[in-house]
Parts: sequence; C-alpha cells; structure tokens
Amino acid sequence: MQDTSTPAARGQRTTKDLTRAAASGWLGTAMEFMDFQLYSLAAAIVFNQLFFPEVSPAVGLIAAMGTYGVGYVARLVGAVYFGRMGDRIGPKRVLVITITLMGLSTTLIGALPTYAVIGIWAPILLVALRLVQGFGAGAEIAGATVMLAEYAPPRRRGLIASLVCLGTNSGTLAASALWALLLAVLSEEQLLSWGWRLPFLLSFGLMIFAVWLRRRLKESPVFEQREDVVDGVALSKEELAAASRADAAAEGDAERSALEAALHQRKGRAFFLALGLRFGQAGNSGLVQTFLVGYIATTMLVDRSVGTTAIAIGSLVGFATIPVVGMLGDRFGRKPVYTAVTVLAMLVSVPGMLLVDTGEPVLVTVAVALLLNIAVLSLFSLESVTMAELFGARTRFTQLALAKEIGGILATAIGPVLAASLTALTGHWWPIAAMLVAYSLITLVSARLAPEVRGRDLVRLEDAA
Repeated sequence: MQDTSTPAARGQRTTKDLTRAAASGWLGTAMEFMDFQLYSLAAAIVFNQLFFPEVSPAVGLIAAMGTYGVGYVARLVGAVYFGRMGDRIGPKRVLVITITLMGLSTTLIGALPTYAVIGIWAPILLVALRLVQGFGAGAEIAGATVMLAEYAPPRRRGLIASLVCLGTNSGTLAASALWALLLAVLSEEQLLSWGWRLPFLLSFGLMIFAVWLRRRLKESPVFEQREDVVDGVALSKEELAAASRADAAAEGDAERSALEAALHQRKGRAFFLALGLRFGQAGNSGLVQTFLVGYIATTMLVDRSVGTTAIAIGSLVGFATIPVVGMLGDRFGRKPVYTAVTVLAMLVSVPGMLLVDTGEPVLVTVAVALLLNIAVLSLFSLESVTMAELFGARTRFTQLALAKEIGGILATAIGPVLAASLTALTGHWWPIAAMLVAYSLITLVSARLAPEVRGRDLVRLEDAA
C-alpha cells in the first residue's frame, strides 16, 4: 500500500497522472480560446443582425463587439474569485468549476432565441451569458498553468507547462476552421437561421469530455505538500501566524520556519515582474494577431485572406516553436532564453515590417508568421512556466491569474488603438515596428530583473523575489 503519511508521499504522482494532467491543461486552454474565438467571430459576422437588428449596421456591429468586450471585465473578476479559491482549496476543484461555467454558457449562447423572437431580452441574455463565460475563463488559463507546472518534474517543467500555450493555438485554429467551413458551405439565409448555432452547440460534447477528464485528475502534488494546508484547506492568515508561533516554540531555534517566511515575506515585486513579462507578450500579440491583420487589409489594401492565412500558418508553425522554446528554457534557464528571444524579437521587427510593406502575399505571410512565432508564441511559452515559478505556493494561483488578466487587458486595450492612431498620423509602418521593439523591451527588462527560477521548489510558500 502506498504511504501517504507524509507530505512528500502524498505528492507522489505516476506517469499516468502526469499524462492526464497534461491532457487536461491542454484541453481546457483549447476550449477557453475556442469559446472566445467562436464568440468574437460570431460577433463580427452575424450577431449584429441577429441580436441588434433595430439599429444601423455600424451601430449593430459596435453593440455586438461591445458584448465581446464585457467578457474581459468578467475575466478579471473571475481571476480574483477563483484564484483565491484555488489557492485555498486546490486548483483541481476550481478547474472543474471553470470549465463547466465556460462550456455551459457557450452552449447556451447557441440555444438563445434571437431579437426577432423575444425582442430586447435577446441581447440582454447574450450579455449575461458572455459575463458567465468570461467569469469562468478568467482563471482557466492561470489554473491550467499552475496545475501543469506543479505536476511537472523540475527538469521538464518548461516543456510540460508549454502545453498551455499549445492549447491556445489549438482552440483558435479549431474555432477559425469551424467558421470558415460554415461560411464556405452555407448560404447567408442558412447561416442566419440555424448555421451560426452549430459551433456553440457542438462545444457541449467537448465540455463533457473535459469535465470527465478533470474529475478523474488527482489534486496538484504541490498543493498536497504545502505546509500551510491542513485537511485539504489552506490555513487563513491568522491560523498561519498561530501555526508559525507554535513551530518556533517547538523548535526553539533562531531559524525562521517555512510558515513564518511565507507570513513575513515582502510582497509585490514578483507580481510586477510577472506583469511586465505578460504586458510585453500580450502587447506583441495584440499588434501581430489583431492590429496587423487589419492593417494589411485596410491600409496595405492586400486581400483580407492574406493576413488571416498568415496567422493560421504561423499558428501551425507554433506547434513546433512552443515546445522547443520550453525545452530550451529547461536546458539553459529562463533568463538566458528570455534574453535571446526578446533581443531577436526586437531585431526582426523592422525587417518584418519591411516585408509586410512590400504587399507581396508570400513575403507578408513569411513576415507575419515570423513575428508571431518569435515575438508572441516564444514569449508565451516562456511566460507560463516563469510566472508559475516566480510565485510562492500560497498565492500562486491568484497572483498568476491577476498578472495574466491585468497585463493582457492593458496591453491589448492600448496597443491596437495606439498603433492605429500612430500609423494614421504618420502614414507609415514604422510605429508598428517601434511598438514591437518597446513591448519586447518591457519583457526583456522584466526578465533581466527577475531571479533565475528554473527548477525552483514550487512547494515553497514565499515568492521568489
């Protein structure tokens, strides 16, 4: 019989457990990004006609995209609520809740009556479901990152944590492929009458499988080994102080216990370092995956399919880039690889935009795919494991979720708008290249200021910085 009397014994996991955790992390992140991409595409293509038909097409599109935006507000709330819950009762139970919330809300969107059937209640219900979807999604990627990092062997942590990034690629590609198929095979009338519902309803089957998989998953081994966890629940701050005093009295030495170290650590530095890592990566993502696609079509007057095809090709290449960068981080350390990738991202920004400026579809595709893999996906691969290692076990879930959501919201809200304003003002591509350099520099500075965290003991309760 397996000994579970000590924290180390309770934290033992088999290869089968690790495989199940890896599949769960990849699938949950894929589902999150698929749900959001399904919604964003529907908002751009059909929701203005289905849920806001009483206004002009332009206002209807703004209203439809507004419902898309409220999900990001809900994500921040979800990051706080579920992050704290995950730190207190463990990430496994939280991840079951978040995947269920996301899956049910996405499925119900596909079953909503339209404005023609129930009037103003249609957009109201749409916004409500979007809020629920975002509430669950706010902690999903952070929870999956925490679970994979805490399950992984220290020497393979970067590679295994990178599966979260692969999930984002999988979800985005799946949603884009579904909508492309619908637009190719259905008429306008079929799409508006019933076709738009299919992607949302089909997500129900994926949710059932994801919930089944996560319920069979064992709790994070790090959570079970934490010194501040008693009977599956983390001690409150007051209980932690009492336990620390008891430990000190029992040991009778001058060294601080792990509980006391966690209780009195300086807080904030690790969070702002992680925020910088996230801000730079998310800023590059907003420029390359959002703004640049529109810039190629509207300013360069290149066929709109060129930009979207380039992103799809770049995402496919990312299935190789992401794990390779994760392995390099395991081999050489987080700081050296961060330094190399961010410097390379800055170096390719100007040549990449020069290729885009040619307007030649092949050169544009090469440039976008290159920028996506170096300035976005490589940084995303490093970000997942590094942020998990920066934070102590006691608040890892909460801090990681907040850093991801706040950094993502700020960077993607500012970047595309600023880029649009500067390119319109100058009539040139150089502001895009300058912003890519600036965002990459933010990540470089944050990575250089952070301690080397490769292989750090994730059971430690205090932050690394």
